[in-house]
Amino acid sequence: MLASRSFAAPARQCVRRAAANQKWTPAFMQAQSRTYAQVSNEERVAKFKGTKGNDGKYTVTLIEGDGIGPEISQAVKDIYSAANVPIKWEPVDVTPRLKDGKTVIPDEAIESVTKNYVALKGPLATPVGKGHVSLNLTLRRTFNLFANVRPCRSIEGFKTPYDNVDTVLIRENTEGEYSGIEHVVVDGVVQSIKLITREASERVLRFAFQHAQAIGRKKVRAVHKATIMKMSDGLFLSTARDVAKDYPDIEFDAELLDNTCLKMVTDPLPYNDKVLVMPNLYGDILSDMCAGLIGGLGLTPSGNIGDECSIFEAVHGSAPDIAGKGLANPTALLLSSIMMLQHMGLNEHATKIQNAIFKVIAEGKTITGDLGGKAKTHEYADAVIKAMK
Repeated sequence: MLASRSFAAPARQCVRRAAANQKWTPAFMQAQSRTYAQVSNEERVAKFKGTKGNDGKYTVTLIEGDGIGPEISQAVKDIYSAANVPIKWEPVDVTPRLKDGKTVIPDEAIESVTKNYVALKGPLATPVGKGHVSLNLTLRRTFNLFANVRPCRSIEGFKTPYDNVDTVLIRENTEGEYSGIEHVVVDGVVQSIKLITREASERVLRFAFQHAQAIGRKKVRAVHKATIMKMSDGLFLSTARDVAKDYPDIEFDAELLDNTCLKMVTDPLPYNDKVLVMPNLYGDILSDMCAGLIGGLGLTPSGNIGDECSIFEAVHGSAPDIAGKGLANPTALLLSSIMMLQHMGLNEHATKIQNAIFKVIAEGKTITGDLGGKAKTHEYADAVIKAMK
């Protein structure tokens, strides 16, 4: 899960080693007092619409997932209980069912997320080359989760070849190469359609500019390949330029995907002041690459944002080889849940849990095997709980 530690240290990073180490903070938690300079409350996207019940708690849909999902979900539940977070969990099963000849998510799961406006999701296994359509993709389509937010920031106490990384990527989540439009032309020839629309592009681009304002960043950069895909990526890029005119307080530019990849693995620090926004496939690849810069997917949170509801998730795999052995690292799901708490306005609880997580990782005494330790999943969770006291 954390294979990136084999990277050779880049030369440009050497001259920056003296820079002060910074604690990772989810993008949703930065510059909380900053206002959307040109966006009224009615125009903001991805507002949390949920309310507390009579018991003073919010109900959050919990999709534990496959493989190690139940174990890391239990760690989150234990820590939240100890922190007295005003949340009650509503577990749902998203195992596909046949309905009218189609594979669909159970109605109960859809109703739960729709009612609660927010969900936390563990890893879901996806068949390779056969079987049902990706559940992750199905969830995004079902709830129209148009933007994937992936902050990647170096964590104090976990050393990687790259220091002080602080990138924020926003990926269009509903179309592009992942539209799922494929067919056989003739035997041995398959065609896959890349779908780009102005509507979907404008929606994610406006969110990117608003997110930049919210976290105090002054630059938005569109990542594209319009030199080759002149019509599809060309539409995304031209839409970005049009949207940028509505946000004069944010500097806008664009960069080719291959150039971005080369520059980021050479020296990611120049990207620390920007929000990067891009079509679906590019965002999938580039966000995982950025995760590698900070130690891997086991340390990376993620939020899928929609107008009506949002789903926060661990983006690593279900790791069936270690499922049930108590070896799983729950950090990614915990950090994703922190993004969720901030989205819900529960900042105090988010900060308390976040500080405890980083204290445990920095001490290095009770961390899981992928982080270089020997602790079991429940031992790591217990350490986080003790660090909150």
